Amino acid sequence: MRRRFQGVANILHFNWPLFAAAVAGAAIAIVIALAWDSPLRWLLSGIVALAIFAVVVSLMASWWLYDHSPLYELPWLEDDADTKVVVNIHAGFDETSETLRLKFPEAEIFIWDFYDPARHTEASIRRARVAFPPAAGSVSISADSLPLHDGAADVVCVFMAAHEIRQPEERDRFFRELHRILRPGGKVFVTEHLRDLPNALAYSLGVLHFHPQAAWRKSFAQAGLNLMAEIKTTPLVSTFVLARA
Repeated sequence: MRRRFQGVANILHFNWPLFAAAVAGAAIAIVIALAWDSPLRWLLSGIVALAIFAVVVSLMASWWLYDHSPLYELPWLEDDADTKVVVNIHAGFDETSETLRLKFPEAEIFIWDFYDPARHTEASIRRARVAFPPAAGSVSISADSLPLHDGAADVVCVFMAAHEIRQPEERDRFFRELHRILRPGGKVFVTEHLRDLPNALAYSLGVLHFHPQAAWRKSFAQAGLNLMAEIKTTPLVSTFVLARA
């Protein structure tokens, strides 16, 4: 069970230096604006107000998505008697393995962590790993060499993780590996924010951390994965449902 406001609390925890810098910068700018005897003080005040507004909007959007939507219930997944092998792949912060165990109680579930501090350098991931160690049974892997034989997986979940693979070449290899381990008729579920207008309105410059939809579609196609559906959870997150071509 997720706690109330857990999503927003995690964002503040994992990104606290950015929020602390924003608060400090706004405080300094307000002091300057109050003491500055110039018409430009109103311009500075407007910039500060806009920055504060952007932070508040981002936190409200995060609350809506992470604390008030069915996102973490993984509603696009349904238990199926034919589902024998489920793979959950994360980037060092796993919020879905327990839900998968509940949804697929009879399946064998592999939990893989592709986090590599040399490749995936986001400071927020390091803080998340300290606060929430990987779930029991989580195995460290390389994103471009998945430890499962060909056609073995019925369901593969990659939840808010694939965007941490910043290099396009590594990301393409990762999706080719997903194609390799997926059985014919199996499905891959990739859940991500997109670099699009709704996320830009919600997260302003933070949207640059996400990949555009065209980049995802290109990686899927090059790996031989067909996009069967795109499921939206609020306008901010897409779950791509993929199958072998």
